[in-house]
Amino acid sequence: MATTVTMPQLGETVTEGTILSWAKRPGEAISEDEVLLEISTDKVDTEVPSPVAGIVHEILVAEGETVPVGTPLAVIGEPGEEIAAQPAAEAASEPVEPVVSVQFEPAAEPVTVAAAAAAPVSAPAGAQSGPGNGMRQVLSPVVRRLAAASGVDLATVPGTGAGGRITRKDLEAFLASGAPIAQAPAAPAVAAAPAPGGVAPPAPTAPLIPEGETAAPPEGVALLSGDHVVELDRLRVRIADNMLRAKQSAAHVWASIEVDYENVERVRQAHREEWKKTEGFSLTYLPFIARATVDALAAFPVVNSSIYPEQGKAVFHTSINLGIAVDLDQKGLLVATVRGADGLRVVGLARAIRSVAEKARDKALQPDDVTGSTFSITNPGPFGSFLTAPIINVPNTAILSTDTVSKRPVVVTDAYGNDSISIRHIGYLGFSWDHRAFDGSTAVLFLQRLKQSLETWDWEQELA
Repeated sequence: MATTVTMPQLGETVTEGTILSWAKRPGEAISEDEVLLEISTDKVDTEVPSPVAGIVHEILVAEGETVPVGTPLAVIGEPGEEIAAQPAAEAASEPVEPVVSVQFEPAAEPVTVAAAAAAPVSAPAGAQSGPGNGMRQVLSPVVRRLAAASGVDLATVPGTGAGGRITRKDLEAFLASGAPIAQAPAAPAVAAAPAPGGVAPPAPTAPLIPEGETAAPPEGVALLSGDHVVELDRLRVRIADNMLRAKQSAAHVWASIEVDYENVERVRQAHREEWKKTEGFSLTYLPFIARATVDALAAFPVVNSSIYPEQGKAVFHTSINLGIAVDLDQKGLLVATVRGADGLRVVGLARAIRSVAEKARDKALQPDDVTGSTFSITNPGPFGSFLTAPIINVPNTAILSTDTVSKRPVVVTDAYGNDSISIRHIGYLGFSWDHRAFDGSTAVLFLQRLKQSLETWDWEQELA
């Protein structure tokens, strides 16, 4: 019995996907759970395994096309089985029988979140034993990652995929053959400084002009002497689309508040060396802020909600899943999710934030790692920001920005009402919220709750 593979739901907010490449061609055999194709969504790129074993009888969507969730993609059947004609992707609204949807399970290899060039429409299949152009340049994230880990120059690897494309099997066979490995050029080392959750960001230098062939100029744009035109990578296009959609759909309002971090700083310094020795990364302000944020969200549930005014409804989330914005070495920004943050103390939050940040930079995030956030935090402070007005990570109704903490002279009032000038660790929190969901009074009270917690809690107990 033939099985129709459909576009899977790769995350609860994902509605469509782009076919990057097919690992199999019509007439080729495939095993159950063997990679059938690679898909790109607005969240991640991932490989989709076949739900059954058999022969790929038909591919219904070409590489490079974007189709909605549920669209028939391919037909897999038994050898020699007669397969009825299937509708094209444009007719996906018509039911196809029998249909077996792929229930996505994470592949053995982690998925990538870094940008890669969009795959061209399928080219004729053919073997190629050496360097070449065309489909040979279309590489899956797994191949790129494996090549980087082994240090092999892909120009020396024979490709047997369509148009000479190098597959994972090609690379593994090349490595297993014992052939001399031509090392790929090493990327220059970059000095690093502490960042969110102890993750080291790149040094704050201006990014270089991207390498690659000069692209055709944008339509109607007059270039100046020396201008360099490049094609935007897929991640940057996603970011552009998502940010514009968020600004157009949410009624952004911004507020900020000053916080005295002296209480937090004393605890950080007291545990600094032991924490670094035990955990392997620095104890930064971010997990303390995250812990106070969780408390404030519990006190103001509307801030931990999503709003759908066109349907006259709002969703109040019982769980608190923190979205943590992670900088990908100035090549993009991705929001990774710390699920169940309301069940974690400072230690657990620090570990969880560190984990998702490392996974994002190692291109090892799974679809569940970038979906399901109920409130987001962005942390430009380690880069030297003063005040930031971030864009809301829709469908969240708000986002918090943690800016630089620095020593400043401030007026301090003691328990007897006496004022004095003291040098304290002072920073600001920026807060963008959707005015459709709640009003300024709620926003300011939420920030006041954060401030009070950060300044007065017994943080020593949180680390005990």
